[in-house]
Amino acid sequence: MSERTLSQKPPIAFDPERAVALARETLEIEATALLELKSRQGPSFADAVQLLLRCEGRVVVMGMGKSGHVGRKIAATLASTGTPAMFVHPAEASHGDLGMITAQDLVLAISNSGESDELTAILPVLKRLFIPLLALTGRPESTLGRHADVALDTSVAKEACPLNLAPTASTTAQLAMGDALAVALLDARGFKAEDFARSHPGGALGRKLLTHVRDVMRGGAAVPRVAPDTPFTEMMREMSAKGLGSTAVVDDQGKVLGIFTDGDLRRQIEKGRDLRGLTAADVMTLRPRQVRDDALAVEAADLMEEARITSVLVVDAAGQLVGALNFNDLMRAKVI
Repeated sequence: MSERTLSQKPPIAFDPERAVALARETLEIEATALLELKSRQGPSFADAVQLLLRCEGRVVVMGMGKSGHVGRKIAATLASTGTPAMFVHPAEASHGDLGMITAQDLVLAISNSGESDELTAILPVLKRLFIPLLALTGRPESTLGRHADVALDTSVAKEACPLNLAPTASTTAQLAMGDALAVALLDARGFKAEDFARSHPGGALGRKLLTHVRDVMRGGAAVPRVAPDTPFTEMMREMSAKGLGSTAVVDDQGKVLGIFTDGDLRRQIEKGRDLRGLTAADVMTLRPRQVRDDALAVEAADLMEEARITSVLVVDAAGQLVGALNFNDLMRAKVI
């Protein structure tokens, strides 16, 4: 036996230029497939959207192999954009999971050939249960296409695979068609960014659209505040104790009259003023920036960035001081 063991493989002859050329060709083929798919859209797509809008239950997505992987993504996209959906594996459906589908549901079946045995086996059952069927297939004349209430043509001229075998352009077309359906549905339902945020509370968008100022502000005794006749030295003690770098100046009803910040202190010192005999009213900045407690936290962040300030006072609907907020509070809440 030679020194080379049976487990050793000959070195791969890698051609960087060919790899880049194949990448470009793949993208070109798939881009062409999507443009051709775009040109075919018409009344049948509108029929598909209406069929989905009439569904009173869930959209049950099915597909085998690579179409199944695409189907899982389509189901997830639909669910997160206002259309309740789930994925059911066709093979498992024939062995009990068909019981998960109710008469109020709709089945969205995906198959490039339209002849997947696992899908065609359950088509008669769906018909007997009067469950609407929407098909994404590369062959509308196939068994799946003929049984569907609406069949959308996702055919492609050729796969990006050099052997024209591995699902590549065809799965891209299926995925794009699923996205097109989801976008048309969310528009028809009046689905808004706030609705999207409610289904994504843990994401950055959810935090921006669901977090209000009152959720992250400092309130109660943690908010530095003084009366307008408060002596300067006492005001400084209030600022130091609360550690916000500023203090609000409020009247007897809690309405904001002004603010005094670390920046104001530096400017007063630069003027050479003797501050010891002054009061809060003498040195405060009038009409400070304020934000409502029911505003979105991201709006407060925008206000601070626009005004180039690091903190802002928070008031309620009556204009009374209820809190304070700075950049650190927003960063801890991951709003910015």
